[in-house]
Amino acid sequence: MKKTAARAEVIRVLIADDHNLFRAGVRGLLKTFGGMDVTGEATNGHEAVALAAEQRPDVLLMDVGMPGLNGIEAAERVRAATPTTRVIILSMHTGEEHVTRALKAGAAGYVLKDAQPDELERAVRQVARGEAYLSPSVSKYLVQSYARGGTRRNELERLTSRQREVLQLIAEGYTTKAIAARLTLSVKTVETHRAQLMERLDIRDIAGLVRFALRSGLVANET
Repeated sequence: MKKTAARAEVIRVLIADDHNLFRAGVRGLLKTFGGMDVTGEATNGHEAVALAAEQRPDVLLMDVGMPGLNGIEAAERVRAATPTTRVIILSMHTGEEHVTRALKAGAAGYVLKDAQPDELERAVRQVARGEAYLSPSVSKYLVQSYARGGTRRNELERLTSRQREVLQLIAEGYTTKAIAARLTLSVKTVETHRAQLMERLDIRDIAGLVRFALRSGLVANET
């Protein structure tokens, strides 16, 4: 009976990040905390959504800048498909747009990647209990922002989830035909999405769409 109770208290964690070394580091840290079990690892947003639905972990630790489908878009899908899984976004970005988008997408936590190990442990345990967690510097930034008059409307909010997904793939260098194949859409539908993106964002060319995606944090700029 005692073993069953102890096992029930273990926090099941899924890790999603496109960097092998980072995933290995987080996995190693979680093992040292005790009472946590890594159920699996995902290398992109689509894998994270699928594994969350399959494994139903208690907590999903997810990077923002992943190929194909970024962490914030994935968090929104996980929330809809697997509401019992609580998402913690791991990011280097402290900007208001990233944080507010993550929270609106349903993330229960936002932890900076340069946080100390004990902060990660605190965040996982807190979120697993049904609470929310924000890195102190992120929380302070949001409070100051609202004190100045609140956040401005994020330009990405003007786009649908599908349009943001198409925009991310365009920014990652995929051709129209490749995007159609990845999303199981017709080439004409992808072209329509691209035209709507340009019209809604008042952007005239692909280069402009790429710059917008980088500036808004939809894709990571690792240069």
